[in-house]
Amino acid sequence: MKSKLTVTLACSVALSAVLFGATGYSKPAQQQNAAADTAARSYLIAFTGSLPANYGDTIAKAGGQVVRAMPELGGLEVRSADPGFLTNLKSVKGIQAANLELSHKLTDGLSEPAAADGQPVTDIPQDSPTFWPYQWDMQRLTHNGDSYKLETGGTTLPDGTVKHKAVVGVIDSGIDSNHPDLKRNFLGGMNFVPAGVDDSEKGDPADIRDREGHGTHVAGSIAANGRLKGVGPDLGIRSYRVFPEAGSAPTSWITAAIVQAANDKVDVINMSIGGFDAISRYTFQGEGSYSDVADLLLWKRAVRYAVDHNVTVVAAAGNETLNLSNPTDITDYMNAAYGDLGLTFRGASKEVPGQTPGVITVSSSIKWSTDQIAFYSNYGASAIDVAAPGGDNGPVYAATGDLSKRDFHFRSLSTYPTYLAPYFTSNLTGYALMHGTSMASPKVAGIAALVKAAHPDFNPSQVAARIRQTSLDYGKPGQDALFGSGEANAYTALK
Repeated sequence: MKSKLTVTLACSVALSAVLFGATGYSKPAQQQNAAADTAARSYLIAFTGSLPANYGDTIAKAGGQVVRAMPELGGLEVRSADPGFLTNLKSVKGIQAANLELSHKLTDGLSEPAAADGQPVTDIPQDSPTFWPYQWDMQRLTHNGDSYKLETGGTTLPDGTVKHKAVVGVIDSGIDSNHPDLKRNFLGGMNFVPAGVDDSEKGDPADIRDREGHGTHVAGSIAANGRLKGVGPDLGIRSYRVFPEAGSAPTSWITAAIVQAANDKVDVINMSIGGFDAISRYTFQGEGSYSDVADLLLWKRAVRYAVDHNVTVVAAAGNETLNLSNPTDITDYMNAAYGDLGLTFRGASKEVPGQTPGVITVSSSIKWSTDQIAFYSNYGASAIDVAAPGGDNGPVYAATGDLSKRDFHFRSLSTYPTYLAPYFTSNLTGYALMHGTSMASPKVAGIAALVKAAHPDFNPSQVAARIRQTSLDYGKPGQDALFGSGEANAYTALK
């Protein structure tokens, strides 16, 4: 995956630390928007029930301005330059929690300087009529393509268009909607990045152009149908862009995207996103005492909203090599990683959205071992539902830790924006080799959509149960901390 949730992309009323793909805690939201008043801060507010009719006036009297309303979740994103804003809210009836909001960062793999890595892959022909021989992960997931004989996620009509039997909503960095391997399955989407984040952001809700590459790579793992094949070559794809080219996404953007995807009646949501929320206490630059109560509430409400609308939600476990079943380990990691931002965490923390009730959480398996997962992948006996192939740098790197011994052939090949320069792991245009739990999660999302296509009457719990029960029992027998129930498999799930 292309993020820093450790490897390549994979992350409040109070501050929330969320890491994506490869993930990273970010600066407070007010520091992310260059166009914003530098004195103003962003806050997340969760009401006990629905939003009151006069919420705008109520927030204004407390010294704030509503930036985004999420009526389905009883939540608000608010900006205020009043240092006493949180104190002012204490007199407002009906507010369950309110905190200073932080953004969740997608790091684009920039933690992997090309100069320190192994050599780019150059033995995959750009003009190859098919990339199937190089898709080790898809070969394994589909039992060498046998699952395609059982279900592809749709049917091709006489005019060449596809009637999609299931649709996956991809909440990510956007999509190259004209990619030859994706365009026939692309069904539209929406942008949640507001104007002014950078010069290219005009606030156009239709602007889902992938400026970074991560979202296009994720989409290809789900539904590519061309020279490269996804898990479900005839599944529909909708894109919900929450990441700008170089920046972060507050929880409010992501949860709003979850609600929109559910309202658009997608069958599955994939979030190759991961991060952490402090469920105890922390301080920011020596001031205040915060917890991520509002942030956690809105994550829970958003996932519940999706599940209640019959949507299966899948998320990456993250790439920090952490035991997610040990919340104090997470807190220690957060203090080490984000202390220079002025954050001090105390007590327990948890990964979001992966550890949110109702989410299928996915760790990353690898090509060369059925006993080990990827070196970067988070794990945990009570945290991981299943694993899926996310790739790594090969057995030599695993044994030596020598960056020059990284072999990118062991990463996951998928689609990449045709208008971007080749990703540093190969010389390919329109395709890229990446690794991370960001690459594992969409494969499970694709399997979930195939199960739904084959069994339209299944609810999210039944879809999740089918995936767990038919997974390949890698690692220790039975449920384990690395693979959960095992490595998910499209063929066994359909058979």
